[in-house]
Amino acid sequence: MKRGPQEAQDSTRWINRRTFVMGGVQLGIIGALGWRMQSMQVDQAAQYRLLAEENRINVRLIAPSRGLIFDRDGRPLATNEQNYRIVIVREDAGDIGEVLARLTQLVDLREEDLTRAIEEMERRSPFVPVTIADRLSWEDVAQVAVNAPALPGVTAEVGLSRGYPMGPDLAHVVGYVGPVSDFDLTRGYLSEDEDPLLQIPKFPVGKTGIEAKMEQTLRGSAGTKRIEVNAVGRVMRELDRLPGDAGADLQLSIDTQLQNFVQARLAGESASAVVLDCETGDIRAIASSPSFDPNLFTRGISVKDWTDLNENKYRPLAAKAVQGIYPPGSTFKMITALAALEAGVVGPEETVYCPGHMTVSGTRFHCWKRGGHGNMNFHESLKQSCDVYYYDISQRVGIDRISEMAKRFGIGVKHDLPLSAVATGIAPNREWKRLTRDESWRIGDTINASIGQGYVLSSPLQLAVMTARLATGRSVTPRLVRTVDGIAQPSGAGKQMELNQNILNRIRRSMYDVCNHRRGTAYRSRIVAEGLEMAGKTGTSQVRRITVEERARGVTRNEDLPWERRDHALYVDYAPYDNPRYAVAVIVEHGGGGSRAAAPIGRDITLQALYEGEPPLEAYPAGVHEEIKEMRARLNLRNFDDVSGSDKA
Repeated sequence: MKRGPQEAQDSTRWINRRTFVMGGVQLGIIGALGWRMQSMQVDQAAQYRLLAEENRINVRLIAPSRGLIFDRDGRPLATNEQNYRIVIVREDAGDIGEVLARLTQLVDLREEDLTRAIEEMERRSPFVPVTIADRLSWEDVAQVAVNAPALPGVTAEVGLSRGYPMGPDLAHVVGYVGPVSDFDLTRGYLSEDEDPLLQIPKFPVGKTGIEAKMEQTLRGSAGTKRIEVNAVGRVMRELDRLPGDAGADLQLSIDTQLQNFVQARLAGESASAVVLDCETGDIRAIASSPSFDPNLFTRGISVKDWTDLNENKYRPLAAKAVQGIYPPGSTFKMITALAALEAGVVGPEETVYCPGHMTVSGTRFHCWKRGGHGNMNFHESLKQSCDVYYYDISQRVGIDRISEMAKRFGIGVKHDLPLSAVATGIAPNREWKRLTRDESWRIGDTINASIGQGYVLSSPLQLAVMTARLATGRSVTPRLVRTVDGIAQPSGAGKQMELNQNILNRIRRSMYDVCNHRRGTAYRSRIVAEGLEMAGKTGTSQVRRITVEERARGVTRNEDLPWERRDHALYVDYAPYDNPRYAVAVIVEHGGGGSRAAAPIGRDITLQALYEGEPPLEAYPAGVHEEIKEMRARLNLRNFDDVSGSDKA
């Protein structure tokens, strides 16, 4: 049917309107798409680029080189050794069981290593690399590298592991590293440390000694590397690397050759010794015997080795020189005398009669010499180590003054050293007993303390500090770290102490006669080399109570007692007498008398330090030359020409 003009005009107008609407809708859609494309490609380009890169690029931490540790002459004490290891990343590996099964066909792996690795992967984030095995051979690493396509997520790496060239000689000083543990992170000394390196399984951290106490200084800071991976997580290439900062190097005050001699001289004993430089406070040697090889711990100690160390009654794992606290015995008598003489309650020439005992409040306190010493002034009392003299003067001066003097000389004070469990010791007074035992101080406590028994406890380090301060009159402070990355650390020389020099000189002269007068308790262990004579003091501290019945029938000799019930033997000295260079303290656990067991060791160590090597026989009394030859023949000394270490990688 033929449409009229009006109808045709209306139809055309409707079609044009529909075309306009459809075109507008299309333009709107195209505009919206264009805006979205512009937003994604321009405005949000950085965000999407980052998402894309995260899908194909992994960022991993690079462990820094741990700082090295050297002795005072530059000999390496802790080194970094090249170490091949295999790591796995769980999110890249897919089927862990299948991948590990393939790996065990290529490399001989222990079942416990595989179990541990699986447990670590379950506990850690999926992107954290977990070490499966380390200290592998180059052949093992090559096998893994060649078969990389069949081992997704598995990578062979070259890292660094810790080595200790001096072995047992410095185990208690340097310490050792071990894998970071949950205890370290939650309750140990690393609990406040938020370094991401600590989240890496088996990351080595210091466990004892300087390695632990200077962990953050030695650790350094992490670097990073970006690696490209394909769709299944296989590493394609390394894109870039930002190395971290290596840990700081430390130089210790230790003289390694002297340390080796001291350790060898103490062999066979449960003992310790400290050698202190009187001028600077530097610790030249600080030994505990027996010792252990710290390399056992870094390489994975066996159950047998651990049991042997842990069950040894001589306690090789204990750093006795700083952790061990003992009654100082007669080595404490200089402190009691100084307190009394400085206070003016007794004069140097005033005498006290010693019949072999003193009765106070119904209790008899005995002198070591059963028949007594007779009339004793200060000089003779120290030379012959008369106990009764100190029983008497201690009652006049009182325990509080004795305690104060002890602390001034470093006893009952925790010395600030980067070593494990440095002991404070005890310089007791009335307030101390009230606070710690809720008891009143008794006069018998003062009498026991006057000769270094009772509640008085000190470490070999503290006795060495005491001796250095007596020798110099300065507040010598022990120093173990000389430099950190070449920066010198404060000296321990100390300032002059406010003491009466006349009294101090009398103390020194009495110590000189202990070693050099025929009636001195250390006369047999004297040094006869002209100009190198030493001043010293022997000590014997009881570890058991001698009953009245035992005294009546005769005190049992140390040799007839079980080892753990024998007296401790102590000796302190400094030399040369006229120009002190070194102060020495020696303790032989359950060694018996100080003059017999500890003084000869102290003399030998002192001479070794003074001569910076083996002293001539002429430095010893003629009567002991054969004994010294036999001693030298027994010593197992290190050949220092063979000691070397690696540099930082």
